[in-house]
Amino acid sequence: MAAMMRTGYWKKLKTALLATVCTLSLLALAGYWYADGFRLDEQPLADPASRSTDLAFVRPGVGESRGRILAVLTSTATIGASGKKAGFELTELSRAYYVFVANGFEVDIASPLGGKPPMRLDDELVAADYAFLNDAQAVAKLDRSVPLAQVDPSRYAAVYFVGGKGAMFDFPGHREIQRIVGAVHDGGGVVGAVCHGPAALLEVRLGSGRRLIEGKRMTGFSNDEELFLLKDARRLFPFLLQDRIAGHGARYVEGPIYLDNTVVDGRLVTGQNPWSTWSVAESMVAAMGHAPVPRERTSEEVGVRLLNIYYRDGRDAADRAKAHGAQADRRILLMHALVAAMQYRWSDAFHIQRLARP
Repeated sequence: MAAMMRTGYWKKLKTALLATVCTLSLLALAGYWYADGFRLDEQPLADPASRSTDLAFVRPGVGESRGRILAVLTSTATIGASGKKAGFELTELSRAYYVFVANGFEVDIASPLGGKPPMRLDDELVAADYAFLNDAQAVAKLDRSVPLAQVDPSRYAAVYFVGGKGAMFDFPGHREIQRIVGAVHDGGGVVGAVCHGPAALLEVRLGSGRRLIEGKRMTGFSNDEELFLLKDARRLFPFLLQDRIAGHGARYVEGPIYLDNTVVDGRLVTGQNPWSTWSVAESMVAAMGHAPVPRERTSEEVGVRLLNIYYRDGRDAADRAKAHGAQADRRILLMHALVAAMQYRWSDAFHIQRLARP
């Protein structure tokens, strides 16, 4: 009897295992068919050998020197004592760097401590990012960033604060940052910052004694964006940027998570996240009184714009924009579909993945 029971058990087990294997095989086949339907191989990634001479908007330039812009990076490599990596984001430097260069500005790089700041690389880089890494002059500036204490603000038409989580630790209340920003702004210059970069502006006071950001419309990395990536962000950071901006009297302007949202208020230009970098840099050029040189939008930017249309105007408007616009980066659309699913926004996840279909 026991032997018969064991025989029956193994038969059932083998049948169940076979059914499981078949089910998993079918799911894998369906998953492959589904993923293959997006034809991601039709959109190759950027060439790691890209150089600045390959950037069409940089080559012609404006043919004149319009002054200098100071780009400021964090010197902080980790998030407090957690051991998690911080540093600055390459994409928030490289893309702005070439916009400034193309529009006739020399770019200097500085950091609180000087020397080589800790860098963070995104998973997907575009040609401008690789071009920066392959640009010997740009890399030399980065490796020998100027200590903020040695910066003469009178030399600059604008100052631009690059984001990265390290900025939350060494930018706020930094005496030299307050000196530089106050001098540039009081001298008629433009102040810009992206993602966590606006942390530099929180404690800046102008010659009048008033906070720079008080009463201003501005943005920065949102609470939703921070807490989506780091559930324990309130414990890891000294504060959340959105909370502190609003708490210091500014009018925080929030856009959809991980999409371009750039806010201009006079000579103050701020961007919500890394996908705002291009528009922050070009808005800074415009705030300095120049029309930015024409530039073909990257497929990533086209995707971000399509998503902004979806959230602002609805799926029908997004479908029309997709049909009549340039080709969007399907990877970024799929990433946002995944984000929506992880937030249980099933309708958004479904419609966004549809936008990624060829």
